[in-house]
Amino acid sequence: MALEAPTWPEEFATRYREAGWWRGETFGQLLSDRATEHPDRIAIVDPASNRRWTYADLDLRADRLAAGLIARGIAKGDKVVVQLPNIAEFFETIFALFRIGALPVFALPAHRETEIRYFCEFTGAAAYVIPAEHGGFDYRDLATKVLAEVPSLRHVFVADGDPGAFEALADVPTEPTGIPDPPAPSDLAFLQLSGGSTGVPKLIPRTHDDYIYSLWGSNELCAVDESSVYLVALPAAHNFPLSSPGSLGALYAGARVVLCPQPSPDVAFPLIESEGVTITGLVPPLALVWTEAATATAYDLSTLDVLLVGGAKFSEEAARRVKPALDCTLQQVFGMAEGLVNYTRLDDDTETIVTTQGRPISPDDEIRVVDDEDNDLPVGETGHLLTRGPYTIRGYWNAPEHNARSFTADGFYRTGDIVRLTGTGHLVVEGRAKDQINRGGEKIAAEEVENHLLAHPAVHDANVVAEPDPYLGERTCAYVILRAGAEPVKPIAIKKFVRERGLAAYKVPDRVEFVTAFPQTGVGKISKKDLRAAASPTASSPATPSAPSTQQA
Repeated sequence: MALEAPTWPEEFATRYREAGWWRGETFGQLLSDRATEHPDRIAIVDPASNRRWTYADLDLRADRLAAGLIARGIAKGDKVVVQLPNIAEFFETIFALFRIGALPVFALPAHRETEIRYFCEFTGAAAYVIPAEHGGFDYRDLATKVLAEVPSLRHVFVADGDPGAFEALADVPTEPTGIPDPPAPSDLAFLQLSGGSTGVPKLIPRTHDDYIYSLWGSNELCAVDESSVYLVALPAAHNFPLSSPGSLGALYAGARVVLCPQPSPDVAFPLIESEGVTITGLVPPLALVWTEAATATAYDLSTLDVLLVGGAKFSEEAARRVKPALDCTLQQVFGMAEGLVNYTRLDDDTETIVTTQGRPISPDDEIRVVDDEDNDLPVGETGHLLTRGPYTIRGYWNAPEHNARSFTADGFYRTGDIVRLTGTGHLVVEGRAKDQINRGGEKIAAEEVENHLLAHPAVHDANVVAEPDPYLGERTCAYVILRAGAEPVKPIAIKKFVRERGLAAYKVPDRVEFVTAFPQTGVGKISKKDLRAAASPTASSPATPSAPSTQQA
Protein backbone atom coordinates (compact mmCIF):
# COMPACT_ATOMS: atom_id res chain seq x y z
CA MET A 1 0.00 0.00 0.00
CA ALA A 2 1.44 3.35 -1.00
CA LEU A 3 1.94 5.71 1.92
CA GLU A 4 0.01 8.96 1.61
CA ALA A 5 2.65 10.82 3.60
CA PRO A 6 6.43 11.15 3.57
CA THR A 7 8.10 8.15 5.18
CA TRP A 8 11.54 7.27 6.47
CA PRO A 9 14.32 7.29 3.86
CA GLU A 10 15.58 3.78 3.21
CA GLU A 11 18.91 4.42 4.95
CA PHE A 12 17.03 5.24 8.17
CA ALA A 13 14.56 2.36 7.77
CA THR A 14 17.48 -0.05 7.32
CA ARG A 15 19.23 1.42 10.35
CA TYR A 16 16.16 1.02 12.56
CA ARG A 17 15.60 -2.56 11.43
CA GLU A 18 19.23 -3.51 11.97
CA ALA A 19 19.19 -1.89 15.41
CA GLY A 20 16.19 -4.06 16.32
CA TRP A 21 13.77 -1.22 16.89
CA TRP A 22 11.54 -2.34 14.03
CA ARG A 23 10.83 -6.03 14.54
CA GLY A 24 8.68 -6.63 11.46
CA GLU A 25 5.48 -7.14 13.46
CA THR A 26 1.92 -6.08 12.72
CA PHE A 27 -0.90 -5.45 15.19
CA GLY A 28 -2.88 -8.39 13.81
CA GLN A 29 0.10 -10.68 14.32
CA LEU A 30 0.73 -9.25 17.79
CA LEU A 31 -2.74 -10.25 18.99
CA SER A 32 -2.58 -13.70 17.35
CA ASP A 33 0.77 -14.38 18.99
CA ARG A 34 -0.49 -13.46 22.47
CA ALA A 35 -3.65 -15.52 21.96
CA THR A 36 -1.48 -18.51 21.05
CA GLU A 37 0.93 -17.99 23.95
CA HIS A 38 -1.73 -17.59 26.68
CA PRO A 39 -5.25 -17.98 25.30
CA ASP A 40 -6.97 -18.09 28.69
CA ARG A 41 -5.33 -15.03 30.21
CA ILE A 42 -7.66 -12.04 30.63
CA ALA A 43 -6.95 -9.33 28.05
CA ILE A 44 -9.85 -6.86 28.45
CA VAL A 45 -12.01 -6.04 31.46
CA ASP A 46 -15.08 -3.89 30.77
CA PRO A 47 -16.65 -3.19 34.18
CA ALA A 48 -19.58 -1.19 32.75
CA SER A 49 -20.90 -4.29 31.00
CA ASN A 50 -19.36 -6.86 33.35
CA ARG A 51 -17.36 -8.48 30.54
CA ARG A 52 -13.97 -10.16 30.75
CA TRP A 53 -12.43 -11.20 27.44
CA THR A 54 -9.47 -13.53 27.26
CA TYR A 55 -6.78 -13.13 24.62
CA ALA A 56 -8.42 -15.99 22.72
CA ASP A 57 -11.80 -14.19 22.95
CA LEU A 58 -10.39 -10.90 21.64
CA ASP A 59 -8.48 -12.65 18.84
CA LEU A 60 -11.56 -14.56 17.66
CA ARG A 61 -13.83 -11.52 17.92
CA ALA A 62 -11.37 -9.46 15.85
CA ASP A 63 -11.21 -12.23 13.22
CA ARG A 64 -14.98 -12.54 13.01
CA LEU A 65 -15.58 -8.79 12.86
CA ALA A 66 -12.88 -8.44 10.19
CA ALA A 67 -14.67 -11.08 8.09
CA GLY A 68 -18.00 -9.27 8.48
CA LEU A 69 -16.50 -5.92 7.55
CA ILE A 70 -14.87 -7.39 4.46
CA ALA A 71 -18.26 -8.83 3.49
CA ARG A 72 -19.65 -5.28 3.69
CA GLY A 73 -16.98 -3.93 1.37
CA ILE A 74 -14.48 -2.55 3.89
CA ALA A 75 -11.09 -3.14 2.27
CA LYS A 76 -7.40 -2.58 2.85
CA GLY A 77 -6.64 1.14 2.82
CA ASP A 78 -10.20 2.22 3.64
CA LYS A 79 -10.53 4.82 6.39
CA VAL A 80 -12.94 4.16 9.28
CA VAL A 81 -13.64 6.89 11.84
CA VAL A 82 -13.83 5.22 15.26
CA GLN A 83 -15.53 7.30 17.96
CA LEU A 84 -16.04 5.03 20.93
CA PRO A 85 -15.84 5.50 24.69
CA ASN A 86 -13.94 3.16 26.99
CA ILE A 87 -15.78 -0.05 26.07
CA ALA A 88 -14.52 -3.45 24.97
CA GLU A 89 -15.79 -2.94 21.43
CA PHE A 90 -13.11 -0.29 20.92
CA PHE A 91 -10.46 -3.03 20.89
CA GLU A 92 -12.55 -5.51 18.92
CA THR A 93 -13.06 -2.83 16.27
CA ILE A 94 -9.52 -1.55 15.92
CA PHE A 95 -7.96 -5.03 15.84
CA ALA A 96 -10.46 -6.09 13.18
CA LEU A 97 -9.45 -3.06 11.11
CA PHE A 98 -5.75 -3.78 11.75
CA ARG A 99 -6.31 -7.30 10.42
CA ILE A 100 -7.90 -6.03 7.22
CA GLY A 101 -5.39 -3.23 6.72
CA ALA A 102 -8.18 -0.65 6.92
CA LEU A 103 -7.15 2.44 8.87
CA PRO A 104 -8.91 3.51 12.06
CA VAL A 105 -9.14 7.30 12.31
CA PHE A 106 -9.16 7.87 16.07
CA ALA A 107 -11.83 10.39 17.10
CA LEU A 108 -12.61 11.24 20.71
CA PRO A 109 -16.01 10.96 22.40
CA ALA A 110 -15.96 14.75 22.91
CA HIS A 111 -15.81 15.52 19.19
CA ARG A 112 -18.97 16.83 17.58
CA GLU A 113 -20.30 17.59 14.11
CA THR A 114 -17.62 20.09 13.09
CA GLU A 115 -14.77 17.70 13.81
CA ILE A 116 -16.41 14.44 12.71
CA ARG A 117 -17.62 15.84 9.39
CA TYR A 118 -14.10 17.11 8.69
CA PHE A 119 -12.47 13.78 9.58
CA CYS A 120 -14.87 11.88 7.34
CA GLU A 121 -14.58 14.32 4.43
CA PHE A 122 -10.80 14.73 4.55
CA THR A 123 -10.08 11.01 4.75
CA GLY A 124 -12.90 9.91 2.44
CA ALA A 125 -14.02 7.61 5.24
CA ALA A 126 -15.98 4.52 4.23
CA ALA A 127 -17.45 3.86 7.69
CA TYR A 128 -18.08 5.45 11.07
CA VAL A 129 -18.29 3.48 14.35
CA ILE A 130 -20.17 5.00 17.29
CA PRO A 131 -22.01 4.20 20.51
CA ALA A 132 -25.75 4.89 20.49
CA GLU A 133 -25.41 7.29 23.40
CA HIS A 134 -22.67 8.29 25.79
CA GLY A 135 -22.47 10.98 28.42
CA GLY A 136 -26.00 12.16 27.60
CA PHE A 137 -25.18 12.71 23.93
CA ASP A 138 -26.91 10.85 21.07
CA TYR A 139 -24.28 9.88 18.51
CA ARG A 140 -26.94 8.51 16.16
CA ASP A 141 -28.18 12.04 15.53
CA LEU A 142 -24.63 13.13 14.79
CA ALA A 143 -24.13 10.18 12.43
CA THR A 144 -27.35 11.00 10.58
CA LYS A 145 -26.10 14.52 9.85
CA VAL A 146 -22.63 13.43 8.79
CA LEU A 147 -23.93 10.57 6.63
CA ALA A 148 -26.07 13.05 4.68
CA GLU A 149 -23.10 15.35 4.08
CA VAL A 150 -20.21 12.97 3.26
CA PRO A 151 -20.67 11.01 0.00
CA SER A 152 -17.87 8.52 0.73
CA LEU A 153 -19.50 7.34 3.96
CA ARG A 154 -21.23 4.03 3.24
CA HIS A 155 -21.73 2.52 6.69
CA VAL A 156 -22.48 3.59 10.26
CA PHE A 157 -22.04 0.86 12.86
CA VAL A 158 -23.39 1.25 16.39
CA ALA A 159 -21.20 -0.60 18.86
CA ASP A 160 -23.23 -0.19 22.02
CA GLY A 161 -26.96 0.41 22.57
CA ASP A 162 -29.96 0.66 20.27
CA PRO A 163 -28.65 1.15 16.71
CA GLY A 164 -31.81 2.93 15.54
CA ALA A 165 -31.65 3.34 11.76
CA PHE A 166 -28.10 2.00 11.58
CA GLU A 167 -26.50 -1.44 11.81
CA ALA A 168 -25.51 -2.87 15.16
CA LEU A 169 -21.82 -3.79 15.27
CA ALA A 170 -22.85 -7.02 16.98
CA ASP A 171 -24.66 -8.08 13.78
CA VAL A 172 -21.59 -7.64 11.58
CA PRO A 173 -19.29 -10.54 12.60
CA THR A 174 -19.30 -13.73 10.57
CA GLU A 175 -17.12 -16.83 10.33
CA PRO A 176 -13.49 -15.95 9.50
CA THR A 177 -12.43 -16.74 5.94
CA GLY A 178 -8.91 -15.34 5.96
CA ILE A 179 -7.61 -11.91 4.97
CA PRO A 180 -7.05 -11.58 1.23
CA ASP A 181 -4.17 -9.07 1.43
CA PRO A 182 -2.96 -8.58 4.98
CA PRO A 183 -0.90 -5.48 5.79
CA ALA A 184 2.89 -5.47 5.94
CA PRO A 185 4.81 -4.12 8.95
CA SER A 186 5.80 -1.01 6.99
CA ASP A 187 2.18 -0.24 6.02
CA LEU A 188 0.07 2.38 7.73
CA ALA A 189 -1.80 1.04 10.74
CA PHE A 190 -3.99 4.04 11.64
CA LEU A 191 -4.38 7.81 11.58
CA GLN A 192 -4.25 9.86 14.76
CA LEU A 193 -5.28 13.46 15.25
CA SER A 194 -2.80 16.22 15.91
CA GLY A 195 -3.73 19.10 18.19
CA GLY A 196 -2.36 21.75 15.86
CA SER A 197 -2.40 25.52 16.08
CA THR A 198 -4.06 26.28 12.74
CA GLY A 199 -7.61 25.14 13.43
CA VAL A 200 -7.37 22.41 10.78
CA PRO A 201 -6.59 19.07 12.46
CA LYS A 202 -3.69 17.26 10.86
CA LEU A 203 -3.67 13.48 10.54
CA ILE A 204 -0.71 11.55 11.86
CA PRO A 205 0.13 8.40 9.89
CA ARG A 206 1.52 5.62 12.09
CA THR A 207 2.92 2.38 10.73
CA HIS A 208 2.84 -1.01 12.44
CA ASP A 209 6.66 -0.99 12.65
CA ASP A 210 7.14 2.39 14.25
CA TYR A 211 4.20 2.37 16.66
CA ILE A 212 4.85 -1.14 17.93
CA TYR A 213 8.40 -0.08 18.77
CA SER A 214 7.02 2.77 20.88
CA LEU A 215 4.94 0.16 22.75
CA TRP A 216 7.65 -2.30 23.73
CA GLY A 217 10.15 0.51 24.23
CA SER A 218 7.72 2.10 26.70
CA ASN A 219 7.09 -1.26 28.38
CA GLU A 220 10.79 -1.65 29.12
CA LEU A 221 11.00 1.80 30.74
CA CYS A 222 7.76 1.43 32.69
CA ALA A 223 8.37 -2.19 33.81
CA VAL A 224 5.22 -3.48 32.11
CA ASP A 225 5.11 -7.26 31.74
CA GLU A 226 2.53 -10.05 31.64
CA SER A 227 1.74 -9.57 35.34
CA SER A 228 0.84 -5.89 34.91
CA VAL A 229 -2.70 -4.52 35.07
CA TYR A 230 -3.17 -1.27 33.13
CA LEU A 231 -6.15 0.99 33.89
CA VAL A 232 -7.41 3.03 30.90
CA ALA A 233 -8.58 6.08 32.82
CA LEU A 234 -8.37 8.60 29.96
CA PRO A 235 -10.30 8.28 26.67
CA ALA A 236 -9.00 5.10 25.04
CA ALA A 237 -8.26 6.68 21.65
CA HIS A 238 -5.86 9.29 23.04
CA ASN A 239 -2.25 8.60 22.14
CA PHE A 240 -1.16 8.74 25.79
CA PRO A 241 -3.44 5.96 27.16
CA LEU A 242 -3.01 4.04 23.91
CA SER A 243 0.77 3.79 23.80
CA SER A 244 2.59 5.27 26.80
CA PRO A 245 2.74 2.37 27.52
CA GLY A 246 -1.04 2.38 27.41
CA SER A 247 -3.53 -0.30 26.53
CA LEU A 248 -1.68 -1.40 23.41
CA GLY A 249 1.58 -1.63 25.33
CA ALA A 250 -0.16 -3.76 27.93
CA LEU A 251 -1.58 -6.06 25.25
CA TYR A 252 1.85 -6.34 23.65
CA ALA A 253 3.18 -7.55 27.01
CA GLY A 254 0.30 -10.01 27.49
CA ALA A 255 -0.97 -7.99 30.45
CA ARG A 256 -4.53 -7.13 31.49
CA VAL A 257 -6.32 -3.96 30.36
CA VAL A 258 -9.08 -2.57 32.59
CA LEU A 259 -11.41 0.01 31.06
CA CYS A 260 -12.45 2.82 33.37
CA PRO A 261 -15.80 4.39 32.35
CA GLN A 262 -14.93 7.65 34.11
CA PRO A 263 -11.58 8.77 35.57
CA SER A 264 -13.00 10.19 38.80
CA PRO A 265 -11.68 8.64 42.03
CA ASP A 266 -15.10 7.26 43.00
CA VAL A 267 -15.07 5.15 39.79
CA ALA A 268 -11.35 4.47 39.40
CA PHE A 269 -10.38 3.68 43.00
CA PRO A 270 -12.77 0.69 43.37
CA LEU A 271 -11.36 -0.72 40.12
CA ILE A 272 -7.78 -0.34 41.35
CA GLU A 273 -8.72 -2.36 44.42
CA SER A 274 -10.85 -5.05 42.72
CA GLU A 275 -8.61 -5.60 39.68
CA GLY A 276 -5.25 -5.09 41.36
CA VAL A 277 -4.31 -2.26 38.98
CA THR A 278 -0.53 -1.75 38.88
CA ILE A 279 -0.14 1.14 36.44
CA THR A 280 -2.19 3.93 34.85
CA GLY A 281 -1.79 7.31 33.17
CA LEU A 282 -3.42 10.65 33.96
CA VAL A 283 -3.27 14.26 32.83
CA PRO A 284 -2.16 16.75 35.51
CA PRO A 285 -5.64 17.97 36.58
CA LEU A 286 -6.78 14.41 37.24
CA ALA A 287 -3.56 13.59 39.04
CA LEU A 288 -4.27 16.47 41.41
CA VAL A 289 -7.81 15.20 42.03
CA TRP A 290 -6.52 11.68 42.71
CA THR A 291 -3.84 12.82 45.15
CA GLU A 292 -6.39 14.84 47.10
CA ALA A 293 -8.94 12.01 47.17
CA ALA A 294 -6.40 9.31 48.05
CA THR A 295 -5.74 10.71 51.50
CA ALA A 296 -9.33 10.06 52.55
CA THR A 297 -10.27 6.98 50.53
CA ALA A 298 -11.27 3.69 52.11
CA TYR A 299 -10.20 1.75 49.00
CA ASP A 300 -6.98 -0.23 48.98
CA LEU A 301 -4.69 1.33 46.36
CA SER A 302 -1.58 -0.57 47.41
CA THR A 303 -1.24 -2.51 44.13
CA LEU A 304 -0.65 0.74 42.19
CA ASP A 305 3.08 0.79 41.49
CA VAL A 306 3.40 3.49 38.83
CA LEU A 307 1.42 6.61 38.00
CA LEU A 308 2.31 8.18 34.67
CA VAL A 309 1.43 11.86 34.30
CA GLY A 310 1.56 13.54 30.90
CA GLY A 311 -0.39 15.41 28.26
CA ALA A 312 0.58 18.74 29.81
CA LYS A 313 3.38 19.89 32.08
CA PHE A 314 3.05 18.65 35.66
CA SER A 315 4.12 21.37 38.07
CA GLU A 316 6.87 20.54 40.53
CA GLU A 317 4.66 21.28 43.52
CA ALA A 318 1.94 18.94 42.27
CA ALA A 319 4.48 16.26 41.33
CA ARG A 320 5.79 16.18 44.89
CA ARG A 321 2.31 15.22 46.17
CA VAL A 322 2.08 11.91 44.29
CA LYS A 323 4.34 9.68 46.37
CA PRO A 324 2.99 10.77 49.79
CA ALA A 325 -0.64 10.51 48.65
CA LEU A 326 -0.63 7.37 46.48
CA ASP A 327 2.52 5.60 47.69
CA CYS A 328 3.57 4.83 44.12
CA THR A 329 6.31 5.92 41.76
CA LEU A 330 5.61 8.92 39.58
CA GLN A 331 6.77 8.76 35.97
CA GLN A 332 6.53 12.02 34.11
CA VAL A 333 5.77 11.60 30.40
CA PHE A 334 6.36 14.19 27.73
CA GLY A 335 5.53 13.25 24.19
CA MET A 336 3.40 13.82 21.15
CA ALA A 337 1.21 11.78 18.84
CA GLU A 338 3.70 12.60 16.06
CA GLY A 339 6.30 10.43 17.77
CA LEU A 340 8.90 11.37 20.38
CA VAL A 341 8.09 10.20 23.92
CA ASN A 342 10.20 10.96 27.00
CA TYR A 343 9.94 9.33 30.42
CA THR A 344 11.55 9.93 33.75
CA ARG A 345 13.06 6.59 34.73
CA LEU A 346 11.81 4.47 37.60
CA ASP A 347 15.26 4.68 39.22
CA ASP A 348 15.69 8.44 38.74
CA ASP A 349 16.16 10.37 41.97
CA THR A 350 13.21 12.31 43.36
CA GLU A 351 14.45 15.71 42.24
CA THR A 352 14.84 14.53 38.64
CA ILE A 353 11.36 12.98 38.68
CA VAL A 354 9.60 16.09 39.97
CA THR A 355 11.57 18.73 38.04
CA THR A 356 11.99 17.22 34.55
CA GLN A 357 9.84 15.62 31.88
CA GLY A 358 12.17 12.71 31.20
CA ARG A 359 14.50 11.33 28.53
CA PRO A 360 13.63 9.81 25.13
CA ILE A 361 12.69 6.15 24.72
CA SER A 362 15.27 5.34 22.08
CA PRO A 363 19.02 5.70 21.69
CA ASP A 364 18.13 6.60 18.09
CA ASP A 365 15.88 9.50 19.13
CA GLU A 366 17.74 12.56 17.89
CA ILE A 367 17.12 15.78 19.85
CA ARG A 368 18.00 19.31 18.86
CA VAL A 369 17.31 22.47 20.87
CA VAL A 370 17.64 25.47 18.55
CA ASP A 371 17.15 29.23 18.44
CA ASP A 372 14.76 31.07 16.11
CA GLU A 373 17.23 30.63 13.21
CA ASP A 374 17.64 26.86 13.80
CA ASN A 375 21.09 27.25 15.34
CA ASP A 376 21.84 24.58 17.94
CA LEU A 377 21.97 25.88 21.50
CA PRO A 378 24.27 24.75 24.32
CA VAL A 379 22.96 22.39 26.99
CA GLY A 380 20.93 24.32 29.55
CA GLU A 381 19.72 27.04 27.19
CA THR A 382 16.03 27.31 26.29
CA GLY A 383 14.93 26.92 22.69
CA HIS A 384 12.74 25.14 20.14
CA LEU A 385 12.62 21.34 20.26
CA LEU A 386 13.34 19.48 17.01
CA THR A 387 13.42 15.69 16.81
CA ARG A 388 13.62 12.70 14.49
CA GLY A 389 13.82 8.99 15.21
CA PRO A 390 12.42 5.51 14.66
CA TYR A 391 8.87 6.34 15.79
CA THR A 392 8.63 10.03 14.88
CA ILE A 393 6.77 10.59 11.62
CA ARG A 394 8.40 12.24 8.61
CA GLY A 395 5.24 14.05 7.55
CA TYR A 396 1.50 14.42 8.06
CA TRP A 397 -1.02 12.55 5.94
CA ASN A 398 -1.86 14.41 2.70
CA ALA A 399 -0.63 17.75 4.03
CA PRO A 400 2.29 19.04 1.93
CA GLU A 401 1.92 22.66 3.09
CA HIS A 402 1.94 21.67 6.76
CA ASN A 403 4.89 19.38 6.14
CA ALA A 404 6.93 22.16 4.58
CA ARG A 405 6.49 24.20 7.78
CA SER A 406 6.61 21.40 10.35
CA PHE A 407 9.63 19.42 9.15
CA THR A 408 13.16 20.43 8.27
CA ALA A 409 14.72 19.41 4.95
CA ASP A 410 16.64 16.65 6.73
CA GLY A 411 13.57 15.20 8.45
CA PHE A 412 13.50 16.79 11.91
CA TYR A 413 10.01 17.44 13.26
CA ARG A 414 9.40 20.91 14.66
CA THR A 415 7.44 20.03 17.77
CA GLY A 416 6.42 23.60 18.68
CA ASP A 417 7.65 23.02 22.24
CA ILE A 418 10.04 25.32 24.07
CA VAL A 419 12.42 23.23 26.17
CA ARG A 420 15.85 23.09 27.73
CA LEU A 421 18.11 20.06 27.97
CA THR A 422 19.83 19.17 31.25
CA GLY A 423 23.31 17.75 31.55
CA THR A 424 21.80 14.30 32.16
CA GLY A 425 19.84 14.39 28.91
CA HIS A 426 16.48 15.10 30.56
CA LEU A 427 14.13 17.61 28.99
CA VAL A 428 12.42 20.41 30.89
CA VAL A 429 9.38 21.80 29.09
CA GLU A 430 9.06 25.56 29.35
CA GLY A 431 6.07 26.21 27.09
CA ARG A 432 4.73 26.26 23.54
CA ALA A 433 5.88 28.32 20.59
CA LYS A 434 2.61 27.84 18.70
CA ASP A 435 -0.65 29.63 19.34
CA GLN A 436 -2.22 26.71 21.15
CA ILE A 437 -3.97 26.22 24.48
CA ASN A 438 -3.32 23.06 26.50
CA ARG A 439 -6.48 22.73 28.57
CA GLY A 440 -5.82 19.88 30.98
CA GLY A 441 -4.16 17.84 28.23
CA GLU A 442 -6.72 18.70 25.52
CA LYS A 443 -5.04 20.79 22.80
CA ILE A 444 -7.13 23.69 21.46
CA ALA A 445 -6.20 25.67 18.34
CA ALA A 446 -6.96 29.32 19.00
CA GLU A 447 -7.62 29.97 15.31
CA GLU A 448 -10.32 27.31 15.14
CA VAL A 449 -12.28 28.83 18.04
CA GLU A 450 -11.76 32.34 16.68
CA ASN A 451 -13.30 31.31 13.36
CA HIS A 452 -16.45 30.15 15.16
CA LEU A 453 -16.63 33.34 17.21
CA LEU A 454 -16.33 35.43 14.06
CA ALA A 455 -19.39 33.71 12.62
CA HIS A 456 -21.57 35.38 15.28
CA PRO A 457 -23.47 38.26 13.66
CA ALA A 458 -22.62 40.66 16.48
CA VAL A 459 -18.87 39.90 16.54
CA HIS A 460 -16.47 42.19 14.68
CA ASP A 461 -13.22 40.50 15.77
CA ALA A 462 -12.05 37.91 18.27
CA ASN A 463 -8.82 36.63 19.75
CA VAL A 464 -8.49 33.55 21.92
CA VAL A 465 -5.59 33.09 24.32
CA ALA A 466 -4.59 30.87 27.20
CA GLU A 467 -4.88 32.03 30.78
CA PRO A 468 -3.39 30.22 33.77
CA ASP A 469 -5.64 27.88 35.70
CA PRO A 470 -4.58 26.08 38.89
CA TYR A 471 -6.63 22.99 38.02
CA LEU A 472 -6.39 22.68 34.22
CA GLY A 473 -3.00 24.31 33.76
CA GLU A 474 -4.49 26.57 31.08
CA ARG A 475 -8.01 27.56 30.11
CA THR A 476 -9.35 29.65 27.24
CA CYS A 477 -10.11 33.35 27.35
CA ALA A 478 -11.82 34.93 24.34
CA TYR A 479 -11.43 38.68 23.82
CA VAL A 480 -14.25 39.90 21.59
CA ILE A 481 -14.88 43.21 19.82
CA LEU A 482 -18.55 43.71 18.92
CA ARG A 483 -19.73 45.27 15.68
CA ALA A 484 -20.59 48.95 15.79
CA GLY A 485 -24.31 49.31 16.42
CA ALA A 486 -24.77 45.63 17.28
CA GLU A 487 -27.44 44.71 19.79
CA PRO A 488 -26.02 44.07 23.28
CA VAL A 489 -25.00 40.46 23.78
CA LYS A 490 -23.89 38.65 26.91
CA PRO A 491 -20.86 36.38 27.24
CA ILE A 492 -23.08 33.39 27.94
CA ALA A 493 -24.82 33.94 24.59
CA ILE A 494 -21.45 33.91 22.80
CA LYS A 495 -20.59 30.59 24.47
CA LYS A 496 -23.96 29.14 23.56
CA PHE A 497 -23.50 30.18 19.93
CA VAL A 498 -20.10 28.46 19.70
CA ARG A 499 -21.40 25.33 21.37
CA GLU A 500 -24.39 25.12 19.03
CA ARG A 501 -22.07 25.26 16.01
CA GLY A 502 -21.12 21.70 16.85
CA LEU A 503 -17.76 22.35 18.48
CA ALA A 504 -16.45 19.97 21.13
CA ALA A 505 -17.38 21.24 24.59
CA TYR A 506 -13.76 21.55 25.77
CA LYS A 507 -13.13 24.09 22.97
CA VAL A 508 -15.91 26.47 24.07
CA PRO A 509 -14.20 29.50 25.68
CA ASP A 510 -14.05 29.31 29.46
CA ARG A 511 -14.20 33.09 29.67
CA VAL A 512 -15.46 35.75 27.27
CA GLU A 513 -14.47 39.39 27.73
CA PHE A 514 -15.69 42.25 25.53
CA VAL A 515 -13.13 44.92 24.63
CA THR A 516 -13.08 47.92 22.29
CA ALA A 517 -9.65 47.26 20.74
CA PHE A 518 -6.77 44.79 20.80
CA PRO A 519 -3.20 45.66 21.79
CA GLN A 520 -0.80 45.93 18.86
CA THR A 521 2.88 45.33 18.28
CA GLY A 522 5.17 48.00 16.89
CA VAL A 523 4.41 46.86 13.34
CA GLY A 524 0.66 46.93 13.87
CA LYS A 525 0.04 43.23 14.48
CA ILE A 526 -2.25 42.09 17.29
CA SER A 527 -0.12 41.28 20.31
CA LYS A 528 -1.31 37.99 21.74
CA LYS A 529 1.53 38.23 24.22
CA ASP A 530 -0.14 41.30 25.74
CA LEU A 531 -3.55 39.61 25.60
CA ARG A 532 -2.16 36.61 27.49
CA ALA A 533 -0.65 38.96 30.05
CA ALA A 534 -4.00 40.68 30.42
CA ALA A 535 -5.71 37.34 30.93
CA SER A 536 -3.33 36.36 33.70
CA PRO A 537 -4.82 36.78 37.19
CA THR A 538 -1.58 38.50 38.22
CA ALA A 539 -1.87 41.09 35.44
CA SER A 540 -2.66 44.60 36.49
CA SER A 541 -5.61 46.31 34.87
CA PRO A 542 -4.16 46.78 31.40
CA ALA A 543 -4.40 49.42 28.83
CA THR A 544 -3.90 46.40 26.46
CA PRO A 545 -7.03 45.14 25.62
CA SER A 546 -8.38 48.65 25.79
CA ALA A 547 -11.41 49.55 27.80
CA PRO A 548 -12.41 46.03 28.84
CA SER A 549 -16.11 45.55 29.39
CA THR A 550 -17.36 44.36 32.73
CA GLN A 551 -19.33 41.62 30.99
CA GLN A 552 -17.32 38.47 31.66
CA ALA A 553 -18.18 34.82 31.95
